[in-house]
Amino acid sequence: MPLETIEQILARAEAAVPGAQLTIVKNDSPCAQHSLAVDVEHAYAVAQFLRDDPQLRLDYCSNVTGVDYLDAELSEKVKVKKLVDGVEKEVEEVKKTQRAGYLEAVYHLYSMALKHGPVILRQRTPGRADPVRVTSLTPLWRSAEFQEREVFDLYGVLFDGHPDLRRILMWDGFKDYPMRKDYVEPDDYEYEPTPHDEVLARAKAHQAAREVGA
Repeated sequence: MPLETIEQILARAEAAVPGAQLTIVKNDSPCAQHSLAVDVEHAYAVAQFLRDDPQLRLDYCSNVTGVDYLDAELSEKVKVKKLVDGVEKEVEEVKKTQRAGYLEAVYHLYSMALKHGPVILRQRTPGRADPVRVTSLTPLWRSAEFQEREVFDLYGVLFDGHPDLRRILMWDGFKDYPMRKDYVEPDDYEYEPTPHDEVLARAKAHQAAREVGA
């Protein structure tokens, strides 16, 4: 049985989970892997539907990733009617809008039983100000456990309901989230025996600053 279109999946998920807010996120690249964005409140129920529905049976989560979107000004071409030399004409204008930043947790889901996929599911946070929270899907797909921890560690996204949410790459005392786009590296470069050029330059600058301050 071929996999349903993203529009069909959305329609059936909305019918199965009343109140769920689902939208299609278009992908204009050649692969055209469109995805579903779901509100955090209904994310678990929608994910459970995707896993248990007989036509989908998305029983395997292959990947969980984080994405950071900064505040941005968006430009969109729109057609408006205007008087041009006394004649009403339809002209094209550029409409600019401000979009507040947010983070996403993105899940790639497959069916091992039915041999199809992926279906891509996104949870989007309301903004970027801490704390940012989404719903853990680890209770549905155990393979998401370490990957949700990685998104937490590097992006600062809190996964409510995760069985063991703690850092997995950075140490416990580490501050901030190194994969966020506004992350500022600390000036703590020390000499290494065989440093790369960039690290060596930073280490020299760090040492010079220490000598000036001494």
